Amino acid sequence: MAAGLRLIGMGPGGIDGMTLAAVNAAKECDYRMYEAYTALWNDVEISTLENEVGKIQKIMRPQVENPVEILELAKEFLVAVLIVGDPLQATTHIDLQLRAIETGVECEIIHGVSITTLVTGAIGLSNYKFGRQTTLTYSYENWIATSPLEIIAMNKLQGLHTLVLLDLDPTGEGIGNQVPMQPVDALKSILLMQERLENRLSEFPNESLIESLKLEACREMCSNMGSLRVVLCTDMGTDKQNISYIDVEDLKQAESGHMHCLVIPGEINEIENDALKRWTKN
Repeated sequence: MAAGLRLIGMGPGGIDGMTLAAVNAAKECDYRMYEAYTALWNDVEISTLENEVGKIQKIMRPQVENPVEILELAKEFLVAVLIVGDPLQATTHIDLQLRAIETGVECEIIHGVSITTLVTGAIGLSNYKFGRQTTLTYSYENWIATSPLEIIAMNKLQGLHTLVLLDLDPTGEGIGNQVPMQPVDALKSILLMQERLENRLSEFPNESLIESLKLEACREMCSNMGSLRVVLCTDMGTDKQNISYIDVEDLKQAESGHMHCLVIPGEINEIENDALKRWTKN
């Protein structure tokens, strides 16, 4: 393309995890923009990539959700938006793709390794048995989401595993100053959500079968939180990758890292059980 938009998947956490196609596509562009509000590389890796492909400008949520400037630029130049992971997976930018098409801007997708595909195989759980994924959010002032626990509860009811991404923006505004959620922060959010959910159970509708099942699943989730086991996945796809199979309460003393996610196992078979034992910390 002489002009247009490229959404380029950066992979999990460094230039070594990018595809050759992604690196070359970024080099060819006239402008490169790094979307830094849905997931992050560390500054050292960004500098390494910049030395390889050329100058990179950091952009945040407002520029992506209202991409007028990006699309105007892409009408005359070849513009890359670099996105951690895969552009259309955990960090979905389909809206940006569709807006480009609507305004007559050619849009090319260069896929990358996504956390959604990387984690399942790495920890040893069958990706066929994963249910709906969710994001564990920070609490904002008096606002505490309970939907992440509700999703986990419904997945467990069906015997399904849950991939839980961790928030990286304590403000919820997506404009900068991100603080990727650490394990101890994740535990704090989980406990706040548990308390909030327990207080809301009496308000849950209970007329249909699915509503009754959800109510029971959430009640069981809250009652058995102390025995919940989680897989803590840290800096996946990098040379600092670490996996731990621990009790949820052990998150308060787990090692920090750059980016984390959790997997909540559902029903596990013998092979999955043996696979998880590898990550048990003595």
